[in-house]
Amino acid sequence: MGCGRVGSTLARSLEDRNHTVSIIDNNADAFRRLGPGFGGTKVIGIGFDGDVLEEAGIEKADAFAAVSSGDNSNIIAARVAREQFGIQNVVARIYDPGRAEVYQRLGIPTVATVKWTADQVLRRLLPVGTEPDFRDPSGTIRVDAVTVNELWTGQRTIVFQEQSGSRIAWLDRLGEGTLPTRETVLQENDVLHLVMREDNAERVLEVFARGPEAD
Repeated sequence: MGCGRVGSTLARSLEDRNHTVSIIDNNADAFRRLGPGFGGTKVIGIGFDGDVLEEAGIEKADAFAAVSSGDNSNIIAARVAREQFGIQNVVARIYDPGRAEVYQRLGIPTVATVKWTADQVLRRLLPVGTEPDFRDPSGTIRVDAVTVNELWTGQRTIVFQEQSGSRIAWLDRLGEGTLPTRETVLQENDVLHLVMREDNAERVLEVFARGPEAD
């Protein structure tokens, strides 16, 4: 639902991946963003109206994305798709970070565009480590990328995880992503992608900065 910049890009990207796509917008002119090569279904109407959703083929759909410019429309459409038509794979774009957090906790996956954009800008303005690479919509979990220093070189990944209370989701070594095991030994200049709770971030970064504790 929604054929703005995000919706049209999403529709074309899905079609490029050989998915069958229907797109809904209440403004027929919006479909021009799809370009002449778009082969999916275009439906004019309100995206949370049951009849419009049925016309778009919601009863055969595997997933539904509500990405219009209105928070209320998106969340209503997402709920109708899930609760009325039983679509489990649903996502809604929400501009208001407070609303996004509420709906996330209610089980409606959301993309909080304002908060995400602000985080991305902050990451480029502030010193490394000040802002995380990723923060989930509830603000509970974050991912930080840190470069291994000489203090941790030669230590096993499991040691850092146990002492810091974080998890190494993956590490970049010589330009290649690697999933660490308990026996993986850290090398200088490895980039660790650390998953941690927001309320534990200060401790994790402190442990990283001071180096391993003696056994």
